[in-house]
Order: sequence, then structure tokens, then C-alpha cells
Amino acid sequence: MELQEKVPVPIFTEVDKDVFLREIYPERRPAVLRGVCLGACLEKWTVEYLGQKGGDREVTIHVSTVPRMDFLHKNFVYKTLPFKEFVKRASEKKHTDFFLCEDESYYLRSLGEDVRKEPADLSKQFPDLAEDFHIPQFFEPNQFFSSVFRISSCGLQLWTHYDVMDNLLAQVTGMKRVALYSPQDALHLYLSGDKSEVLDIDSPDLNRFPEFVKAKRYECVLEPGDLLFIPALWFHNTLALQFGVGVNVFWRHLPAASYDRKDPYGNKDPVAATRALQALERALHTLDELPADYRDFYGRRMIQRIQKRTYCDIVSI
Repeated sequence: MELQEKVPVPIFTEVDKDVFLREIYPERRPAVLRGVCLGACLEKWTVEYLGQKGGDREVTIHVSTVPRMDFLHKNFVYKTLPFKEFVKRASEKKHTDFFLCEDESYYLRSLGEDVRKEPADLSKQFPDLAEDFHIPQFFEPNQFFSSVFRISSCGLQLWTHYDVMDNLLAQVTGMKRVALYSPQDALHLYLSGDKSEVLDIDSPDLNRFPEFVKAKRYECVLEPGDLLFIPALWFHNTLALQFGVGVNVFWRHLPAASYDRKDPYGNKDPVAATRALQALERALHTLDELPADYRDFYGRRMIQRIQKRTYCDIVSI
């Protein structure tokens, strides 16, 4: 089997806002930031402490019989549990109480109070725990979009996808492997919306996905206390090597009007991109009025014009 090229994500230490904005952020590449102060959460967030602080607050969680969750084909179900019960179960490998099977996997992605309108905010959904977590001030306060609490069972793997905002993934407890792919490799990832159809990135079905090996894979293992900078549009796939707790902090790096105001998750394409894709669909429908050889000819001309107008003139990363 042809092997995919793997590149380690660079690790930076002694990073403050000035270093981040001057040396890391302009590169628009993933970076692990080690040693940034995240607050008392690193010492406090044990299973017992989380359960005590989260208490009986009801949370909606993903539950699956297999650890590799597939959003496209929905191989999981949504269930509701008191937070302390969820944390207890997620930290176990075998369960005496379960929904589907004794070794089912659990995943929490916290939501806003009004899930259709409000982004997640740790300080609102879990104020007691938010006191322990220090959000790195690497962006202006008015750029803040959401802080997403993430808790997953050991072995849980999440589908490859991209987000339209820059974000920092703070790994508070446990270890997590993260694989990332450049936006410029999007054509090799077999996209369905914002997600890749390639679920098994370690042993992909190359009969179905022969181009996948052409995508360069960036990889890191996050340890407790690590921050991973994930620039907007970079694809990422996470694998929990241990039961783990983390917080994703998203911020608007484009003008606020660029984003869909009705998007509480921060993963809808920018408004201008959505309009452009809709215009493209209309143009393709117009080409359908022509015979096949004409569609081929004018389709190639359209591709060439799009490449000339939009492709960044930079060396492949």
C-alpha cells in the first residue's frame, strides 16, 4: 500500500500573545503550544471533581457501539444523562449501566442554552468549572465566539472535518492524537459538505478512496496542558488515547458580517462562499442545456478561470 506522507506538528514553548501573533498565527499552520497557563483545571479536573461540579445537569451526548463515530452515516444515537453519570461512564471501559452495550463509547460536545441560536459557552453552561479554566488571550475579546466542552471515552475517534473559524483546542486531561490536513488537500479527502467520507484514516479503503494517499498528514499527540492551534479550514481528526477532557475556543478572525448569524456551531461556510457555491450550481444547471461535448469544453474553461482567480500562488505546504 502506498503510504501517506506524515509531518509532525511543530511544538512551541514559552508562547504569549505577542509571540503567537508575530511568529505562529501568520503562518496559518497548526502548532502545538506547550506550557501556556490554562488555570487550575489541570490539577482539579478529576472524574470525581467534574461529577461534583457538573452535578445533575442534563447533557445530550453521543453514544455508539463502536469507537469510530461517523457523522455522515450516523452510527451513534443521542441520549441524555445527568452530567456526573455521563462522566463516570465515559471514564469506564466496561459499563454496568449502558444504553446499547457494555463497551459503548461516549462523547460530549457541549451546546448553548438554546441549541439553535446560542453558541456553547463554558462560563454559562458550566460556570463552576469555567472558574478553573483560563482562556488564553490570543485574540480580542469581541472576537470570541464559543468555548466548547469536550469529553470522550478512551479510544473514541471523531470524523475528519473542517471549521470556518480559527480555534484553540486545549487538552486538559488525558492524551489525544490529532491528524490534520491542509485546505489545499481538500480534493484528496472525498468531501461531503464539511466532512471527509474517509473514516479510517489509518487503513483507508484505497479502492474507494485512491486519492487519499496524496493528502499530506500532519500529526501530533496532545498531552495534558497542551494547546493546539487549528487554523480555519484545516481538516482535523481526533483519537482519544485515554479518557480525556478538553475545551475548544473558537473566535471570529474574519469580519463578523462574513459569518452566518444563524450558525451556533461555527461550522457553516462564510456567507460569500455559500453565495458563490449556489451561483456555481446555477451555472452548472445552465450548462446542462448543452450537448455533452460542449459541457465538457466549457466546464474545463470554467475550471481554468476559477483556478486563475482563486488559487493562492504559494508553494505547496
